[in-house]
Amino acid sequence: MTWRPTHAQVRVVCVAAGLLVVAVVARRPDLAVLGVPLAFVAVWGRFFRPRTVPEVRTELDADVLFEGQATTYRVLVPGTVDPDIDLVVAALPRTQWFRYDPPQAALGESAADGTVSLEVGVRSERWGQRNLERPQVIATSDLGAYRVHLPDIEPQVVTTLPLREGFEAVDAVPRPAGLVGLHRSRRPGEGTELSGVRPFRTGDRLRRINWSVSARTRELHVTSTWSDRDTEVVILLDSGGEVGISEGIDGRSSSLDTAVRAAASIAEHYLRHGDRVRLVDTGTAVGGVRAGSGRSHLRRILDVLVHAGQKGRQQDEHALARRHRIRPDSLVLVLSPLLRPAILGYVVTLVHSGYTVIAVDTLPDDVATVTQLDQHDAQAWPLGWRIRLLERRRELDRLGNLGVPTVRWRGAGTLDEVLRDAARVAAAPRMRS
Repeated sequence: MTWRPTHAQVRVVCVAAGLLVVAVVARRPDLAVLGVPLAFVAVWGRFFRPRTVPEVRTELDADVLFEGQATTYRVLVPGTVDPDIDLVVAALPRTQWFRYDPPQAALGESAADGTVSLEVGVRSERWGQRNLERPQVIATSDLGAYRVHLPDIEPQVVTTLPLREGFEAVDAVPRPAGLVGLHRSRRPGEGTELSGVRPFRTGDRLRRINWSVSARTRELHVTSTWSDRDTEVVILLDSGGEVGISEGIDGRSSSLDTAVRAAASIAEHYLRHGDRVRLVDTGTAVGGVRAGSGRSHLRRILDVLVHAGQKGRQQDEHALARRHRIRPDSLVLVLSPLLRPAILGYVVTLVHSGYTVIAVDTLPDDVATVTQLDQHDAQAWPLGWRIRLLERRRELDRLGNLGVPTVRWRGAGTLDEVLRDAARVAAAPRMRS
């Protein structure tokens, strides 16, 4: 990296030399009067040319954000800057999912140790892991005579986690089967919800004795409770295809946007209630998170969700059934636009295996209006899409006949009604041979 003359310096040198040569040859002192100041400016710029090339580095206040959050991006020129350097200009390339504040220009400041820093606010508008492009930094000398392109620096990686909407669901799951948790099971045991008063039996704890009833009946009675259990929630994320247009957190959402944000909200809700959550990504053969609980497990799920939708091998229903073994008492939540036959076939396989399955529809409402097509396809597209929606409705009706409820994602309260119905069906008596 060396200091090179700018176009202005080259023009000044050429014009001054030309005027002085013509003034001597043509004996024109007036041209010499015009050429001498330009020659002086050219010599001045050459004499005060910087000797060193400054170093540049970048910093981020935070490299992990949620959708819509902002951080500060700094371009630093550390150390003592050559006094002959007049200006340092940094140009930040525009990217699709980052917004800068200010959007046009910002002025750097000098610190006490001589470090020059340029601070720009960066707001991330969509989940995922992306690079902030390398800034182009140019330093110029006095009078703009010389300039140098500073060496490229490593891009900063920003991880944007999906925005976790305020999701809440009823405290009812079909088959709570764990040992600890906040859901009331159908079995009596150690818990917090009362089930009744019964006579004392061998093995009952003394602290459970109901002394008022025992004194009235002259026999020992204990207060019985329903046991508190947890359940395993399996989130089946269909990332095999993205339908619709994504405009970030402030605009329209595609089917993948809705599915990823819904998965993050559901995982946070059930992990907060002590349940075990498992994530299965159908768009890749190696993606997914094993069942677990706790705040650290939520972070693992969010780290996997930021890579959803990346190109990978799509799994069919047979591969999904072979690679992902699910516990019998699990609650399976399918987040999908329900357009791919592989997902519909896998849902049918789960139902026939005896699992409790709930399908969450993430298909956007405005797919038919946002598709960019040419004039010929624009005439046939509405009719073709309407036929596809009729076929999809028929497939969803078949799922309903098999006992799979389908609900559209609308945030908090989406699963309340279907969870109540599923818990009621699971608690009903069954015939066994």
